[in-house]
Amino acid sequence: MRVVIAGGHGKIAKLLLSRLAEHGVECLGLVRNPDHTAELRALGAESAVLDLETAALPAVAGIAEGADALVFAAGAGPGSGAARKDTVDRAAAVLFAEAAQTAGVRRFVQLSAMGLDRAYQPGVDDVFSAYLRAKEAAERDLRERDGLEWTILRPGRLTDEPATGSVALAEPGVLEAGSGSVSRADVALVLAALLESGAAAGKTVELLAGETPVDEAVAAL
Repeated sequence: MRVVIAGGHGKIAKLLLSRLAEHGVECLGLVRNPDHTAELRALGAESAVLDLETAALPAVAGIAEGADALVFAAGAGPGSGAARKDTVDRAAAVLFAEAAQTAGVRRFVQLSAMGLDRAYQPGVDDVFSAYLRAKEAAERDLRERDGLEWTILRPGRLTDEPATGSVALAEPGVLEAGSGSVSRADVALVLAALLESGAAAGKTVELLAGETPVDEAVAAL
């Protein structure tokens, strides 16, 4: 298996790259900063320097070609303004999905967020609202694409706690968006299980800390 991950230097992506490499998966992380390539090599992954905010479709599709799956785990990150929420969390996700179709890669997993409807609640910070709207638009674009075996994973509030290996994983409407958190390490475990099993194709699933072992939770989907 070969997996290409957008946002390769992000916290979740690095955990995922390490996990996949340990399981013998050939993986490549896209990074904007060439200084980050050595760190990905140390995790057992390849890297490619590419800025999805400025890259053209042929360049992205060329990197995706030959992959078995693509994972969109990029984000503008804290401290960025509303404009970059749109150019990264929405537009880059759209570009990456289009690259998957162009390169003939069917499996596509997109990291999103729980509680996207909070964007429309009174009093929500403008930048946070822009972030949620960008994620919502990226999800909508992905669902409308033909030929992709997509899965959208929406984790709750992220923490840097160690992995527990147990989660609560369900389709929308079961878990409460404001009721809990999940560690980035457990998110990476779920992403790896989704990729390795092929589960939840065509589904949006939400994720919090819980009591069900990851493999069981993914298999139940």
